[in-house]
Amino acid sequence: MRLILRNSAKDTIKTLSFKKFELYQNFISELNITRNLSEASLFTANEKVTSPELKELQLYLKKLNIILSDIYSNNRETIVSGKSLKINSTLLNHNENKNKSFIDHFSQKKDVLHKGTVRSGDRISSNGDLIVIGDVNPGAIISAKNNVYVWGKLSGIAFAGENGNKNASIASLFLNPLQLRICEIIAIGPKDKPKNQYPEVALLEGEKIIIKPYILESKLKK
Repeated sequence: MRLILRNSAKDTIKTLSFKKFELYQNFISELNITRNLSEASLFTANEKVTSPELKELQLYLKKLNIILSDIYSNNRETIVSGKSLKINSTLLNHNENKNKSFIDHFSQKKDVLHKGTVRSGDRISSNGDLIVIGDVNPGAIISAKNNVYVWGKLSGIAFAGENGNKNASIASLFLNPLQLRICEIIAIGPKDKPKNQYPEVALLEGEKIIIKPYILESKLKK
């Protein structure tokens, strides 16, 4: 079962996965500190979800100003429960749920662009590259399956290469993070602030994260 959470621009911000419906309560409290969320879609495969269960989830999300906009399931009773609450409910065929192709296609977003400051407590993720035009404050966490670009100050935690991409990198105009992570390699940020006046990029070299000047190479021909 998956709960896909999006912002007003329809960008996927967070995906919560759980085996039993009632178990979502174990971690949904994380949404209290995740800003910019506006709607959610629930995907289930072969699970029967009752109207009272959906109503409880719907009311909880509503308190956080999140609308439960859609339900996708191959269980007819779950679809009936959703429609009884006037939630858009779509019956999937068994192949769609078995292969998860529909769910993966829906939740996948190649790149995410975020404009503005990412404040303490905020979490932003991307299934492709993540581009932040603004600062990432201490206490904020940003992550991407590929590369992370911060056109501002990176003072929080950044994670690139979530999908195991060892060529992923983290670039910033002012690289002063609390922690960097690329694939499974973690590095603590430097104690001193950067003295350089140029962008820097963190990347993997062997089993270590190194930081280099970030140079934009021009490919224009004379």
